[in-house]
Amino acid sequence: MSADTQTPEQTTSFTPEQLLTEAGRRRTIAVISHPDAGKSTLTEALALHANALREAGHVHGRGGRAGVVTDWQDMEKQRGISISSAVLQLSHRGQVVNVVDTPGHADFSEDTYRALTAVDAVIMLIDAARGMEVQTRKLFGVCKQRGLPVITVVNKWDRAGREALELLDEVESVTGLKPTPITWPVGIAGDFRGLLERANGGYVKYTKAPGGATLAHEERMSADEAAAREGEAWQQAVEEHELLSLSGQDHDEAEFLAFRTTPVYFTAAVANTGVGQVLDAIVDVAPAPHDDAQANGEMFPVTGAFTAQVFKTQTGMNPAHRDRLAFARIHSGVFHRGMTVRDDRSGRPMVLKHVQTVFGADRSTVDVAFPGDVIGLVNARHINVGDTISESGKVAYPPLPVFAPEHFRTVRPVDLGSGKSFRQGLRELDAEGVVRVLTSDSRGAGEPVLSAVGSLQFDVVQHRMTNEFRSPVLFTELPYTTARIVSAADAATMRSSVRGIEVLQNNEGVWFVLFSDEWRVRSFERDHPELKLQALVATSV
Repeated sequence: MSADTQTPEQTTSFTPEQLLTEAGRRRTIAVISHPDAGKSTLTEALALHANALREAGHVHGRGGRAGVVTDWQDMEKQRGISISSAVLQLSHRGQVVNVVDTPGHADFSEDTYRALTAVDAVIMLIDAARGMEVQTRKLFGVCKQRGLPVITVVNKWDRAGREALELLDEVESVTGLKPTPITWPVGIAGDFRGLLERANGGYVKYTKAPGGATLAHEERMSADEAAAREGEAWQQAVEEHELLSLSGQDHDEAEFLAFRTTPVYFTAAVANTGVGQVLDAIVDVAPAPHDDAQANGEMFPVTGAFTAQVFKTQTGMNPAHRDRLAFARIHSGVFHRGMTVRDDRSGRPMVLKHVQTVFGADRSTVDVAFPGDVIGLVNARHINVGDTISESGKVAYPPLPVFAPEHFRTVRPVDLGSGKSFRQGLRELDAEGVVRVLTSDSRGAGEPVLSAVGSLQFDVVQHRMTNEFRSPVLFTELPYTTARIVSAADAATMRSSVRGIEVLQNNEGVWFVLFSDEWRVRSFERDHPELKLQALVATSV
């Protein structure tokens, strides 16, 4: 159920002031990091602190604990990685917190990029021992491009790692943002005793709950009590805190929202330690939903008519019904169940009768929702990723970019008698963006080409085609590593007169030409200046 309790009949009477109040109660954030930094574990720990869970599991479900709630797919549970973004809606201190947990692996960058278009701020999670790893740096680049304020969380402080000041220096050198810690660790990495809260100088002492499945016990102390309890470790933390203040590294909200600073928190998410302060940070410092730019550059007010943009679709969340869920971020206005909206791409009207909120794989019907909320449209099969839905059908937010694929394989069913399941499965996976399905007259529909950013995407296809669609598949690697978009006219010319390339079409009628490498692209452009190639978004974001 939504965090609000109004009935559909009540939602039509919101004044702009009331709508601003509701929007002001929302915080919509994504969690990004390099693989294995603890993203999904942190997300679940946030849910535990928001009283949305009674117990937390973690990726491998050790000690009989359940797996992480956001890693609900079988393949995610088996491999211990997130392969698809997931959404949780939490309540904390009277605010509504929408958390998008994103895949960390580079092979799923496109899914993460789409999720970042649906949020207003980001938690950048880094490992206390490894610091700013490759994928974290790339994803930070996306945040910088979009101007998303970044909250930094140093995780795994209960394990051996680097010095806290050294990590801050690395964050600043890589991101250009001045770190302004809100909490500071007492005890070196691997000896995590508690946190100095820099705003008031107090101390929070933690005792891990057995198994780490419930909240850690917190004991709050004054500075004098902390000094008596922790001795030299407390004194070192105080000295470092004072050094930070002398360096101008105290939090300033305006500087944070202007993308010049990043508040920093220290946690041990698997032990649910330091996570409460991160949840407070989301409410206290992360921005609320605001006016957004349309594709034409004009701003659309958050208090205007209802608009939302689809950033993800997912099948298989309810295996009993095989339905499809389109995730849409509300940008403006009020959603109420039963309203009629139009899709900007097709102009087609649809009545939003079956709309749900999600909590990992669990879903519940929602009657009313506001800017910042993420809603799931059930079986809206004519809606594509990137579409804007609105009451007028005339609002369009900027299209979501398609990443340049680097891996190409033909695919065919193991059992030729499973053709119907084979085609249905590929249609669903293409709509989700798991892979892109390309076809041509020369290859026919029985052996299409799949394009992907990373090779792990093919593992997802194999797993889901076998287990969800009951049609195991065989792949054949193709000798291409890059693609460009071409017009229909140029595609026809290239099919008939250019060797060493392959020209195919996606389900939306866009033509792609495949090349063996970038050198071949440059050679082609030199030899055929009359044929225009359009580049896609670079894979390394």
